[in-house]
Amino acid sequence: MLHIPSSGERPTSQPEPERNPSGQPSYESALAGIFEISKVVSAPDRLEVTLAKVLGLLQSFVQMRHGIVSLFRDDGIPEITVRAGWSEGSDERYRTWLPQNAIAQIVATDGPLVVESVAGEPAFSAADRELLGASDSVRVSFIGAPIRIEARVVGTLTVDRIQDDSSSLRLEYDARLLAMVADLVGQTVKLHRLFACDRERLLVDKDQPQKVVELGVVARERKKLHAHGIIGDSAALSGLLEKIAVVAKSNSTVLLRGESGTGKELVAKAIHESSSRAKRPFVKLNCAALPETVLESELFGHEKGAFTGAVSSRKGRFELADKGTLFLDEIGEISAPFQAKLLRVLQEQEFERVGSNHTIKVDVRVIAATNKNLEEAVARSDFRADLYYRISVVPLLLPPLRERRTDIPLLAREFLRKFNSENGRTLTLEASAIDVLMNCGFPGNIRELENCIERTATLCTGPSIVRSDFACSQGQCLSMMLWKSTSNDKTDVAVPMQPMPAKSIIPLAQTTLPPQSVCESAPLAPAGTVLVGGSSMTDRERVIAAMEKSGWVQAKAARLLGLTPRQIGYALRKYGVEIKRF
Repeated sequence: MLHIPSSGERPTSQPEPERNPSGQPSYESALAGIFEISKVVSAPDRLEVTLAKVLGLLQSFVQMRHGIVSLFRDDGIPEITVRAGWSEGSDERYRTWLPQNAIAQIVATDGPLVVESVAGEPAFSAADRELLGASDSVRVSFIGAPIRIEARVVGTLTVDRIQDDSSSLRLEYDARLLAMVADLVGQTVKLHRLFACDRERLLVDKDQPQKVVELGVVARERKKLHAHGIIGDSAALSGLLEKIAVVAKSNSTVLLRGESGTGKELVAKAIHESSSRAKRPFVKLNCAALPETVLESELFGHEKGAFTGAVSSRKGRFELADKGTLFLDEIGEISAPFQAKLLRVLQEQEFERVGSNHTIKVDVRVIAATNKNLEEAVARSDFRADLYYRISVVPLLLPPLRERRTDIPLLAREFLRKFNSENGRTLTLEASAIDVLMNCGFPGNIRELENCIERTATLCTGPSIVRSDFACSQGQCLSMMLWKSTSNDKTDVAVPMQPMPAKSIIPLAQTTLPPQSVCESAPLAPAGTVLVGGSSMTDRERVIAAMEKSGWVQAKAARLLGLTPRQIGYALRKYGVEIKRF
């Protein structure tokens, strides 16, 4: 029978495990050890005590010098750090023994890390190697495994040991044993956290009605996930938040990829506020909103007299973001000549103001965002390959709203709460209204959902929003032009159409829309045709026709064309359309 140490015992008191002739612990010894661990994790002890006992048992069949379990909070900050022989207040001391870069790699890759010698491994800094006692004469091996709750990494299980003649042969074998133990620990952590939530709920239930209890639980969950303005609890969003916590710890350039309306600016701000630069400036710029000459001045600044209208010197966004973060939205829209100028700044962190020969050095972390397919743009030579590789150091893909449908009710209620606060209303969402939203494809993602809630709430005459209040239930939803149903799909949920070519304008809607649900198939006219008077038009003519139909109100014309106000403004400038004033 294996000895289970108490929380105060030293791990060195463990008996030497039974080993086979090669020096490797026997299969029976490992099996017995895992069996004992399975009994320990089911005992009703404090979580830290249970984890300390697990590590004490682990060293009876896995060769190790130090073994550590580290558990993280939802924001990635270490919460519990335990070694064999854990005692109250020792978490911080054990935490200083962890190689942080190696831990971050295990979390980021969601996979094990097996290193025969930490001396030549890039994941271990000089301080880490000194911490582990590695030197030319002392070779130290390291094994780490992720601890998961379902698909989410919540911690790590790591061991290190002095390498001997046979230890390298056992690395892969011990890594598999460590992965099994990490899975058992993950289940234990999950049960402890569920028990803690249930206990908190029961304590609140003694003093308040059940409805208030439920609202309190929802409020706590909302607060946890509302950090940085990001709302939701879906698996896709949770995975993104975990990556944000990991990425924020470095200074690497980040490229945010995703469809329009998925919240790229919010994610960029979340990365900044979770980083060591949080107290420094967060500066943002939309690259698509400005022509090249203005963009250069905005980013790099200019000297007095550098061009007509430059009546004084002005700092650019790079200077303003020094020691902080610069967010470049729509980076895929910048011109080829300006891409070369931007590449040098990103590479060297230095530039000259327009009209000056003085070189300015800055320390800026760049976060870029785009909804374009940059790989195709590089293949077409529309985007420089060297700039692509420079900005795509750490790419993060933002999930569209259709991949996080469980977040729709939370987002809808938050948008309605905001509307009520701004307009002095007390509207609520009925279950039938939630059903309508859950069955929508939302090609415009979160931005479209927010507009849908605001539009419906504005026109709602009752105390709550019901199914019939939505435009799609009345056959008046213009978003149906962007949707189509798959021919072999028997569900009513529509999928968004593939993006139109960059130079194509989405055709205008018919004056009167057919009375069909937004989730049903709605045919579109060909890309080069517009349903106005039955005649074909150029892109410029379509823009003018939309502006005339909307009384030269850009926002209305954008909705007719299925564009954003920013895109319609770009189209007006591109085709030289003079806006009529009434």
